[in-house]
Amino acid sequence: MKSRALFLDRDGTLVHPRRYPSRPQDLRLYDGIGPGLRTLQEAGFRLVIITNQAGIARGYFTEADLQRMHEYLAEELSQLGVRLDAVYYCPHHPQGVIPELAVRCDCRKPQPGMLLRAATELDLDLSSSWFVGDILDDIEAGNRAGCRTILVDLGTEQLPEQQIRFPHFVAQDTPHALRIIVECEFVERESLGDSHWIHPTRHVACEQLGPPPDLLYRPPTWQSVTLAEPAHPTTYPSDLKCSGVPCGRQERAAHPTTYPSDLKCSGVPCGRQAGQERNA
Repeated sequence: MKSRALFLDRDGTLVHPRRYPSRPQDLRLYDGIGPGLRTLQEAGFRLVIITNQAGIARGYFTEADLQRMHEYLAEELSQLGVRLDAVYYCPHHPQGVIPELAVRCDCRKPQPGMLLRAATELDLDLSSSWFVGDILDDIEAGNRAGCRTILVDLGTEQLPEQQIRFPHFVAQDTPHALRIIVECEFVERESLGDSHWIHPTRHVACEQLGPPPDLLYRPPTWQSVTLAEPAHPTTYPSDLKCSGVPCGRQERAAHPTTYPSDLKCSGVPCGRQAGQERNA
């Protein structure tokens, strides 16, 4: 049976953003991410980092430097009781100074190459997996791979112009994104009778993670958007499928913490936004 994965962008999602970090100590984990990561990992999710690392192509640091950074990151996560299953990175950039890396590739996000490779090598079910990132290139890569996607709002992303760049949800921060995933997975798995997610597992996990997540969150620049009818198209590309779980688009003014049987997924990805390109 294929595994589910939690794909995470690195800079700005798992660790604090920094322009081309090149030393282990440059990677600072966000506070409060441990409980959510542990809960999902204990539920069977593989934890996989998906990261563009154009600093290699630009000559700012080497792949050996990157390896040391990721060894440090894995150790930092282990201190939180979290195991890092894999890291996939793209070293390319068309404007790089290292000739063999100064190319257009199919692994640099927003292309889905790293996720597709991970799915093959780790035997993952992409349709049951999630991708969390802080820019729209992350979201597009996740959507193209068939994952459910969450945008972490760092205040940099504007409403997207392309349908494929709409996330399923928007989160205030990474802990919020992890709570959204736990909530959606509990609803879906309990409806399927998956005993691994049924009470008291859900009760304990939710207590650890804090209050029920806001599934309708929008960034401050979205305050004029009517939440019941998000300002995004009502038709989507055929390769962008509904997640199959209750999503941000609802007919009720406030979402319940447990979903009634008549509250079904709208069939379109919700809570969507957009972004600018990242330096990396």
